[in-house]
Amino acid sequence: MRIVFMGYQTWGVVALRALATSGHTLPLVVTHPASDHPYEKIWADSVSALAKAHRIPVIEGRRADEPAIERAIREARADLILCSDWRTLVPERVLRLARLGGINIHDGLLPRYAGFAPINWAIANGESEVGLTAHVMTHLFDLGDIVVQRRIPVAPLDTATGVAQRVFDLLPEVTLESVARRADPDFSPVPQDPILSSFFHKRTARESRVDWSRTPKQIFDLIRAQSDPYPNAWTTHAGRRLYLKRVSYPSRAYCGTPGRLHSREPAGVVVVCGQQPGQINQGLVLEEVQPADGEPTPAHRWFRRLGEYLGDADNINYDAGEQ
Repeated sequence: MRIVFMGYQTWGVVALRALATSGHTLPLVVTHPASDHPYEKIWADSVSALAKAHRIPVIEGRRADEPAIERAIREARADLILCSDWRTLVPERVLRLARLGGINIHDGLLPRYAGFAPINWAIANGESEVGLTAHVMTHLFDLGDIVVQRRIPVAPLDTATGVAQRVFDLLPEVTLESVARRADPDFSPVPQDPILSSFFHKRTARESRVDWSRTPKQIFDLIRAQSDPYPNAWTTHAGRRLYLKRVSYPSRAYCGTPGRLHSREPAGVVVVCGQQPGQINQGLVLEEVQPADGEPTPAHRWFRRLGEYLGDADNINYDAGEQ
């Protein structure tokens, strides 16, 4: 089969490598140019470099309907367009340039977690599974019929980094299976229910800021969703941005006002969070932190005083009248 591949970063590299060693013909690879966006500097293996290593013609651009890209796809006379981590909508007129249209491989369990950063959003929301979904491409973003889908369990302590690695392990299999199924005239993809779809936007620093009024589990999930090399969850302390590298649950229930540095435990410093209905504990243990302009530091060394507050309360003086 003649396949035009469109992809970016490590997600694209893993899928392209599977195609390039599978016996399919690849007349063209399309990729995005390098970016300084924080999430596009992670897993930043080069699709362009891999295409050149396999002597496949490659072209770069942001959108599939750029004149040079659209012309190159037309001239490729492809049976199929296959995308992995292509970041912009491919118009229907471009999809029609391939005999079988297009397939996109999305690292979310569609119809839920369509859009951007699905692994990070899912873990931040405390989900117990994520997925990898190959679907037919249409004019509706991530809503085409499902060709292949795999479910991946997420344990309570799993990080986004570890889950991403497991998704990479499945990506070659899903890539090749989706091509084989699309080529089979007897195969019928499964329609998605748009009512069940949830479409997420790109994550920014705002989504990674800790709200200490949330429960310990919600904050714990956010921190593991933003594990290295992702931009870490953060708060402020004494007017400085402070990244939260590692946390754990405390040995006993700590309660009080969210954001307060409460007590010391052997592993670190306890900060009070919001209270979940039906539970007593409001605390998390901060084990390792990192100032924006510094190195990772054990929390018990960074926080010299207890009774201070993290977050928006930094600029408020609570000393007067404290008991």
